[in-house]
Amino acid sequence: MNMFRTVFTVMRKELRDLSRDRRTLALALFLGPLLYPALMLGMGYLTENRIRTQVDKTLEIPMVGAEHAPNLVKFLATNGITAAPAPANLDTAIRSQEIDAALRISPDYAEDWRNGRPALVEIIRDSTRRDADIPTQRLQAALNAYSQQVGALRLLARGIDASVARPVNIGLQDMATPEAKQGMLLSVMLPYLLILTSFIGGVYLILDATAGERERQSLEPLLATPAARSAIVSGKIAAACTIGLGTVVLTLLSLKFSSQFSTGVARQLDVSFVAMAKMLVVLLPMLFIGTSLLTYLAASAKSMKEAQSHMTWLMLLPMIPTFALMANPLKSQLWQFTVPFLAQNQLLLKVIRNEYISAQTWGIYVAAAFGVAALLWYAAVRRYHQEKLAIAG
Repeated sequence: MNMFRTVFTVMRKELRDLSRDRRTLALALFLGPLLYPALMLGMGYLTENRIRTQVDKTLEIPMVGAEHAPNLVKFLATNGITAAPAPANLDTAIRSQEIDAALRISPDYAEDWRNGRPALVEIIRDSTRRDADIPTQRLQAALNAYSQQVGALRLLARGIDASVARPVNIGLQDMATPEAKQGMLLSVMLPYLLILTSFIGGVYLILDATAGERERQSLEPLLATPAARSAIVSGKIAAACTIGLGTVVLTLLSLKFSSQFSTGVARQLDVSFVAMAKMLVVLLPMLFIGTSLLTYLAASAKSMKEAQSHMTWLMLLPMIPTFALMANPLKSQLWQFTVPFLAQNQLLLKVIRNEYISAQTWGIYVAAAFGVAALLWYAAVRRYHQEKLAIAG
């Protein structure tokens, strides 16, 4: 009973100290919850709007040698792709991003066409530019359609059914759920932003309660009390997790209500209270992991400035699974739900896509995540048993 009373007393003290600094409290509770969803939804809307514009608008493609294939140029025009004069230095114009893609028609196109040989048509683009993907795909699809149409007519002119050259009729059945399709544009950034919010949600309080208290030389009187070190550490972590929990809840609510007013794909995301509850369960262990880790690191810092230096690399940790999955997509396996950051990323993706999560998966994740949090809590407690922590400077 005394242990819980001490934990509650320390937690109340830290929350009261933070409430006195209203600027810091407002920064911790409101800046992230309001900024992250707005930033994320804004990026999603701009990306969707750019894609829709590139798909719907008439493409003006610079063409070299358009005079060699007038029928091809007319066919492309019926598909919303018109010919434009090519610059003098086409390669430089593409590298400098003046144009997205271009078409070069071989001077031998007409001769090859008359002799029944494949006529060369080149699409010129910079593959490292993502904004050139859609114009290139539209141009390639139109050229493929023209090639197939002309090939079928040539076979028909020779008395051959065009279907003979197509022995297999290939169909594509997409099994992705509507939620997964609609949330695809945001599925990359959303897990990272939510994991980051929970991971560093209590950073303002925990830095002040550890390094800040040591810098103010108020830690020694606290450690001189008969209270157990584990109770003191637990109280600080509990206070930081309380602030972090408020930040995460406000972020999720802001995401829900912002998506209701969005006109883009974010409006179609699954932002029901059930989905929000699942996200909260996923993010809750990350609160304890981030707060316990920062407590361990900041406890030995001699000043707030030194403790804040850890934030540079700590903010990079949630990015690791995001970039890893982009470079090497992984199929969902049980072992992934035991790895911090990767587990949260995979589970949040499942929630976004409205996929089923088994009870076994939930059990493994919760056990592994809180197990890591317990180890970090124990490490922080052991660090607070070092008497040198009470000495500032």
